[in-house]
Amino acid sequence: MNCIATLKQTIIQTTKNLFKLSDEQLTGIEIKINVDKDRSFGDVSCNAAMVLAKVVGKNPRQIAQELIEVLKKENARTIKNIEVAGPGFLNLTLSDELWQKFVLELYTQKASCFKLDKDHKKLRYLIEFVSANPTGPLHLGHGRGGIIGDILARVLTFLGHTVQKEFYINDAGNQIKLLGLSLQARCQEQLGIPAQLPEEGYAGEYMVDLARECVAEFGQDIMQKDEAFFTNYAKEHLLQIQKHDLKNYGIEFDQWFSEKTLHDTGRVAQALKLLQEKDLAYEKDGALWFRSTQFGDDKDRVVRKSTGELTYIAADIAYHKDKFDRGYDILIDILGHDHHGYVNRLKATMAGLGYPADHLEVLLYQLVTIKQNDVIVKMSKRAGVFTKLSDVIDEVGTDVARFFYLNRKAEAHLEFDLETALKKTEENPVFYIQYAYVRTNSLLAKAAEQESLSSYVESLRNKKITTQELEKVVTHLSGEEIEVLKKIASLNDILTTIATSYQTHILAHYAWELAHKFHHYYANNRIIDVSDIQKTQVRLLMIVLIRQSFETCLQLLGLSTPEKM
Repeated sequence: MNCIATLKQTIIQTTKNLFKLSDEQLTGIEIKINVDKDRSFGDVSCNAAMVLAKVVGKNPRQIAQELIEVLKKENARTIKNIEVAGPGFLNLTLSDELWQKFVLELYTQKASCFKLDKDHKKLRYLIEFVSANPTGPLHLGHGRGGIIGDILARVLTFLGHTVQKEFYINDAGNQIKLLGLSLQARCQEQLGIPAQLPEEGYAGEYMVDLARECVAEFGQDIMQKDEAFFTNYAKEHLLQIQKHDLKNYGIEFDQWFSEKTLHDTGRVAQALKLLQEKDLAYEKDGALWFRSTQFGDDKDRVVRKSTGELTYIAADIAYHKDKFDRGYDILIDILGHDHHGYVNRLKATMAGLGYPADHLEVLLYQLVTIKQNDVIVKMSKRAGVFTKLSDVIDEVGTDVARFFYLNRKAEAHLEFDLETALKKTEENPVFYIQYAYVRTNSLLAKAAEQESLSSYVESLRNKKITTQELEKVVTHLSGEEIEVLKKIASLNDILTTIATSYQTHILAHYAWELAHKFHHYYANNRIIDVSDIQKTQVRLLMIVLIRQSFETCLQLLGLSTPEKM
């Protein structure tokens, strides 16, 4: 953790101590400490006086004045000035000494200074996402759930938590039976035997391709195979296609969990029996019902039909029981928006079984559409448009696909602008960010060509510059450099916000804003000026810090770091 983040914690703790506030009193209240964009508001702003007015029972401006006295007294070396603004906001200007210390931490600790400190509680997360039926290739929507889960896992891991990424294979139920029958019919066709797809079977062209491959492998003898063979062959081959597409998308899972195993081991039956033993399920009209109305649902829900067929939620009850039993602190499910009414039911079953339902987080994401030339288009490869995630990746590349899928918050409808995605100009945010990163490399290379700077640049790059030398350089920081440092420092807020709100899209926005801040700094400051070595040394140090920050962002986003463009 860096000194700016530590100061923020100090301000929050000072506020709690001054007004003798307990954690219970602060429930639902969020004291925010923000690194501001506008220099006129100082370097940092705090909303404590505003949000604590009711709890403390005082006017916000009075609270602010009391805070100022204590903060000035206890943080004289780090806070240069504090002012009350508007109805009670605190605007703080930090000391030059603190900014200089921040630069030294950034340079020596690199990305580590944005991680949680050793005393912060580290949690065990299980994030389940994508979880597509193994009945066909991944489609457009899976790309969105995939990137949200992958970025969230990357950020939580970066901060120091333990994270497992899990794909739930829906390989049980009627859809799998239909898959096997569909392949069997397509194989018959390949052998010239008349066949008809089952009602609601899988008619996609990919099934014809799969049948052709299957017949080529087994020949005429294939028609001697039983239904289970066709089911397993189709499932395994389509699952491998999904794994291949996900790997091309930059996503690899730690665990692949089979729904079928829940049935084969009797865990679904055991979970339903446990509900009955706790009087949370009852039989009526030959069906088994969960008492979901006890948990706020508008009606009780069937978990096992009168035919003996299990409903969708039955296996999920067993699955999430299994998740909790594995000892994770937080379970996160990332699902499509069509699961909206299902979330409360699932949480209710967990609460009923005695698990902490508030430790199960469900993120719902909205639909994805492709836009080209301001027109929403359907995507299908044979028609010249696209339907599959792999088609999008093939068309625009992994980096662009990942970034564009992350372009809006999960609960908002996403339009994937194909025209912009294909551009190699600053209009494409991925190009804009990566070009900024490449420019930092070229500036350092250009500086190294100068005889008066080559030794300094080499020391900077190889971390050979001494602390004493750095301390001399940072004394020449200007307001322009501090504005850039404020943007770098705000990465701490971005990462901690993602860890609590799971809003991964803000990291993509931050990376673009950092690139914009760098391009502005570059345009308004001569980075290499051999006639002013002191100023040049400061600016080259800033370029190294900006480069480090881009590396951190690009790695967390799962994007490449090109050396040239």
